[in-house]
Amino acid sequence: MPRLHAVAAGATSLVLALSAAGTAPAAASPSYVQDRQRAFTAAAAEFGVPVDVLLGVSYLESEWNGNSGAPSVAAGYGPMHLTDFATASRGGTEFDEGPGDPRGDESRRALHPAAPPPQVPAAQLQTLTRAAALLGIDPARLRSDPAQNIRGGAALLADHQRQLGLTGQGSAGWYGAVARYSGATDSGAAGDFATEVFSTIQQGADRVTDDGQHVALAAEPGLKPDTAQLDRLGLARPTSNGVECPHGLSCESVPAPYTQFGPTAEDYGNHDTADRPAAGKVDYIVIHDTEASWDTTLKLINDPKYVSWNYTIRSNDGHVAQHVLGKDVAWHAGNWYFNAKSVGIEHEGFLAQGGWYTEAMYRSSAKLVRYLAQRYQIPLDRQHILGHDNVPGTTPSTVAGMHTDPGPHWDWAHYFALIGAPLFPTGLPFTGMVTIKPDFAENKLVFTGCTAKGVPCDPRSSTSVILHSQPSDDSPLLTDIGLHPGGEPQTLDVNDVGSRAETGQQYAVAERRGDWTAIWYLGQKGWFHSGDALWATGFVVTPKDGRASVPVYGRAYPEAAAYPPGQTPQAIVPLQYSLPAGQRYVYGGQAAAEYLPTVWDPSGTKNTPVRGRTRYYEIQFGHRVAFVNADDVQLVPSFV
Repeated sequence: MPRLHAVAAGATSLVLALSAAGTAPAAASPSYVQDRQRAFTAAAAEFGVPVDVLLGVSYLESEWNGNSGAPSVAAGYGPMHLTDFATASRGGTEFDEGPGDPRGDESRRALHPAAPPPQVPAAQLQTLTRAAALLGIDPARLRSDPAQNIRGGAALLADHQRQLGLTGQGSAGWYGAVARYSGATDSGAAGDFATEVFSTIQQGADRVTDDGQHVALAAEPGLKPDTAQLDRLGLARPTSNGVECPHGLSCESVPAPYTQFGPTAEDYGNHDTADRPAAGKVDYIVIHDTEASWDTTLKLINDPKYVSWNYTIRSNDGHVAQHVLGKDVAWHAGNWYFNAKSVGIEHEGFLAQGGWYTEAMYRSSAKLVRYLAQRYQIPLDRQHILGHDNVPGTTPSTVAGMHTDPGPHWDWAHYFALIGAPLFPTGLPFTGMVTIKPDFAENKLVFTGCTAKGVPCDPRSSTSVILHSQPSDDSPLLTDIGLHPGGEPQTLDVNDVGSRAETGQQYAVAERRGDWTAIWYLGQKGWFHSGDALWATGFVVTPKDGRASVPVYGRAYPEAAAYPPGQTPQAIVPLQYSLPAGQRYVYGGQAAAEYLPTVWDPSGTKNTPVRGRTRYYEIQFGHRVAFVNADDVQLVPSFV
């Protein structure tokens, strides 16, 4: 049965938090509710759509979830993801949130992008209005009633089939209508979506939805869709133009401009040329959400005075656009060390709205990450596949301004399973480490701040685990002095990550009491229910004997002696935290001591990193990763 967690700092009680958030959804009975399965069957019969096709489309859009009537990140509602941009959208972009500098490089003036232009909805973002007209009912019912939403999706599919002149077809003859349903404007993206839908039908699926509905789609391995129908749609052909994407993934090139726009040496944008990986290894992939629509995001990437990232993925159908080549350095992470050593992927989404992410986007993103990880030899773990919320501040002054996307509702366990690196136990209770992994469907957390500061959000499935100062749900949260330097209490604001661990992250065990486990986190013990993690084993770092504590860094810069004559050494500044004696933190690998100088250089040959002899270890220090000087710590097995 779903666990509804209302956790709060200090003495805030479970009853008060639930009261503020409204009534929790009813839990499913052990026999499971099958009203949604019957709704699919009835809608399919009413509109003449094969039920397996209707189920397959809905699975790729929403995994059959109702999502409590909340919109997705692409303004989609309900199991069929009927889109209503006019109702669901909001302004702003990711880089308008907070005071942080996306480059994270204080050797240059801080970059603060200008406000984006107004968002204009594309036609494919108003399918709910069309569905309501076909049914002759109030659009509000399609947003709030899953059964009516399914009827609306079936009506749209049937309408697409009629317009294509394809009546009387079996399941294999609905490929064109499914491709049209994606809303894609080019044949590559539309075909990818339809192919994924029919792949789902071929493989089958069986799950319990977010509101306890048991839905199943029987496998049909012999089903061969009529892919030639794609030509009937009259869509534009995709143009790759040297795009760096895996085979079979719809990608286009929307290049970010590299140009000078002012009189000084710093007046260029919106990325830096380089020669990676020959000159500077790529060690990380950073997952973002856009906080803007697809159309707005693509307009902004074309502004040389704005910032940049390597790829954007569209929510509706998983279509990919590449903006910055892998050899060059995009401005996206808010930490120049990570910019220089990462690829940034933006996903169309709105974190603070608690929006849900589509299966189509997850699948495309997983294919892209798997391709990039193989190309650059990046480990498939949470020390190297980072959320933007896991990137550390550069210096104490930047910690509070770091970004928090993709947020607590990004399903990291599902994502890693799609990538081909599923999370599983690697140890036992005595091996000294855990991998955070709550049950996503069951782990419903009540955050605040989705609509206004302090206002409880709707309970939603989450990959987060909230950490307490004692083994009790009523005990205070931990204290993050970087986020709350004035001693303010930690909060459950959706953007306040200072007492929160995420799925896939690994921590050293500090203590166990009953069904509670404590991990070392930001120099403190953080307690959580043991069932929200898997036992693990690996290596940890701890201060060398005789050291009361060691400094922690947000970047692994080289020592001053490594810089050539005439080049200003970058300061090695510790963060406001420290790693005390007796504590352990999970080792994420060695980090190269590098600094990439920046200069206007169309050839890309001058931007080569300064490499030092200092050795750094990456560690999972809190919600974010960090670095320690290898000379300050000892590396030991977690079970010793």
